[in-house]
Amino acid sequence: MGSKFHAFLYPWFGFGHMIPYLHLANKLAEKGHMVTFLSPKKALKQVEALSLFPDNIYFYYVTLPHVDGLPVGAETTSDLPNSSKRVLADAMDLLRGQIEAEIRDLKPDLIFFDYVDWIPEMAKELGIKSVSYQIVSAAFVSMFLAPGAELGSPPPGYPSSKVALRGHDANVYSFFANTRKFLFDRVTTCLKNSDVIAIRTCAEIEGKNGKQLEDRWNNWLNGFEPCSVVYCAFATHLLFGENGYAYILCSNQRISINIVTSSNYSKTFMLTILSHQSVGCFVKHFRFGSMWETLVSDCQIVFIPQLADQFLTTRLLTEELEVSVKVERDETTGWFSKEGLRDAIKSVMDKNSEIGSLVKRNHEILKETLVNPGLLSGYADTFVEELENPIFKQCGMVD
Repeated sequence: MGSKFHAFLYPWFGFGHMIPYLHLANKLAEKGHMVTFLSPKKALKQVEALSLFPDNIYFYYVTLPHVDGLPVGAETTSDLPNSSKRVLADAMDLLRGQIEAEIRDLKPDLIFFDYVDWIPEMAKELGIKSVSYQIVSAAFVSMFLAPGAELGSPPPGYPSSKVALRGHDANVYSFFANTRKFLFDRVTTCLKNSDVIAIRTCAEIEGKNGKQLEDRWNNWLNGFEPCSVVYCAFATHLLFGENGYAYILCSNQRISINIVTSSNYSKTFMLTILSHQSVGCFVKHFRFGSMWETLVSDCQIVFIPQLADQFLTTRLLTEELEVSVKVERDETTGWFSKEGLRDAIKSVMDKNSEIGSLVKRNHEILKETLVNPGLLSGYADTFVEELENPIFKQCGMVD
């Protein structure tokens, strides 16, 4: 076992980021390292419930200062419409003085972060190593590695042409990239200035199953035929509302639709829903972080990518691994129709569908790899061992 260290974790204040960071915190704590986890006070119950090692994980809670445009009481992305993410970043920036004072007092060895681009500068001033810990796919991170840039460039042929953005996907992506340019600029700065770049991914793709489903949901789902339910889960800040889901109804096929939003239910709820015998298809926008739970289920997968890395995740699973299908979009505008959504679902729900049989077979093969005991822990152990490596001690990373 290498030297023990103290890690300070500062994720972007969105549950899609905080939850993966808590998984990392648990792994570090399991190995005997100390962790300080920065979180908004509003997320107190959710994040503390995920801590498996309370003796080694300390939660440092902050209240976001007011900035123009930030609704009263808003502290995470779940509290904001898609167009207001910049104000959250502005508020998080105003925490710098408070956080720097805390870090000076704690004297951690490492700071893990993703979107807070001033962390590397502050860490260098305090003699602390910074780790840009990205929860998106390696293919998405490679988009920031332009040829000739200081960060270098991806290896030749990576990502493959199947995964790269193109055509109408790029048109839709461009729309969101323009509205969220400040986030892309932040990520580029983070990658450029950090001491270490780490990506939460693996060669085989990771995941694990959930707990028992509550009786009220279990009894309700039992009223449907096996594999006849389409489960839809989307973040509340996406473009289309619940009224749009009525168009998912498929003719000549008995399909029930359960509509939930990712901010209303936990990941445990999602996992248990997916494991129920009546659920046969999962429709989602698919951030990279939510992909694992889907792949270890038996459900057919339908993608409707909306933002940034979701397009690359779609390419990866639909064209590279062929374990899912995507909703077709208009070649000019990039938008999808109710008919396109209906056809995508029918293509995997119809028992006589060739594409449905193909993706189901490939999905089953991939699932066998993912549920192999020790796969996920093996990757995590290797990552922590690298952090414990004596070379980091020589660089002044740990005492």
